[in-house]
Amino acid sequence: MTFPRLIAGLSLMLAAASSHAFDFKTVGAAPVVLYDAPSTKGGKLFVVPRGAPLEVVLAYGEWLKVRDVNGDMAWTEAKGLTAKRNVITRVANLKVRATPDDAAAPVFTADKGVLLEVAEVAAGGWVKVRHRDGLVGYVKNAEIWGL
Repeated sequence: MTFPRLIAGLSLMLAAASSHAFDFKTVGAAPVVLYDAPSTKGGKLFVVPRGAPLEVVLAYGEWLKVRDVNGDMAWTEAKGLTAKRNVITRVANLKVRATPDDAAAPVFTADKGVLLEVAEVAAGGWVKVRHRDGLVGYVKNAEIWGL
């Protein structure tokens, strides 16, 4: 293979990879262990609590390489994650609003690191979320992690 063809092939692969949306999963009913390798014989790095979102970076058989809210990457078994969508607040004193509008009245305020369930993705960069206490409102995409 010539060098120009190699470069063209690599460019196509990078373009295809960058066109995919982020794939997020949520830790299921039980906490999951994150390992330094795709095996239970690997070193245990972290325990992630149930409900936490993780970004799937790579799938390798029954193992997933994931990134957490802090940007740390590790491996976990796919069976411990679900397709349910949760997000984590990125800012302190986040105002969760009644409607998807900056001027809307706040329904509640969430501190940085609070876990919220995604109810629906709204238009204009807003997400409808639900707090575990049942309160529902809207936040901006930029104020959360996990989408």
